[in-house]
Amino acid sequence: MEINQDNPNKPFLPKTAPAPGSRIGAAVAVLSGKGGVGKSFTSSYLAVLLSRMGYKVGILDADITGPSIPFAFSVKGPVYSTSQELFYPVKTKTGIEVMSSNLLLNSPTDPIVWRGPMIGTLTEQFYTNVVWDVDFLIIDMAPGTADVSLTVFQNVKLSSAVLVATPQNLVSMIVEKSAKMADMLSVPLISLVENMAYVKCPKCGERIDIYGKANPALAKEHGIPHMDEVPFDSKIAEAMDSGKVEDLEVDYLKETAEAIALAAHLPVPEKK
Repeated sequence: MEINQDNPNKPFLPKTAPAPGSRIGAAVAVLSGKGGVGKSFTSSYLAVLLSRMGYKVGILDADITGPSIPFAFSVKGPVYSTSQELFYPVKTKTGIEVMSSNLLLNSPTDPIVWRGPMIGTLTEQFYTNVVWDVDFLIIDMAPGTADVSLTVFQNVKLSSAVLVATPQNLVSMIVEKSAKMADMLSVPLISLVENMAYVKCPKCGERIDIYGKANPALAKEHGIPHMDEVPFDSKIAEAMDSGKVEDLEVDYLKETAEAIALAAHLPVPEKK
């Protein structure tokens, strides 16, 4: 990796060209320090919200060994390929483009038992060998700061990133590692999404902060301008488990979706 001599913590990062014929307006990484914090829901629903705003959207499922995006949208392979070894993503019912390792398997329950370098290579190929036609490419990252995160940050020109966390102190500490990695690699963090932030009483509607009040300290420390809270909500689980995330109608993540659109400086599509 070439080092920026003016600021050793800000390396000059090589950017890999997307596949021939691809059109990617802006790429957005959705990352977290560990699994189980709602990262795939965040990626999925941000794609849905941006699509409802009139943009063409795709999701690159970079969680190679734990892919869940096809399940959330109820899409299946096989993907179409050409003689030039280019692949075309599968489209959901509302036109969201999806590429995932699960779309390449004979059965979605087959495991991918690979070492890190092979996982990194496939992640890069989802960018360099897949023909995207999108205004926004949402990249659902694998948890942590290892091969996948480094591959994406080094090879994809990202317009912004979204950090996903839950309220517990331990999880926030782990997620902070991802925030610091984004800072080191000059990836602008646009929003912090706090999942499982609270629950509403089903009888009276009172907000109950199970893990205590939201703490915006992490966002402030890293200069993250926006923050969204997502509660425990059975509608989310039902939509994801049934493959109907595109039918979900909730107000969560609206501010983050709008921030992503503004950060990319793309024109607002005309209302149809």
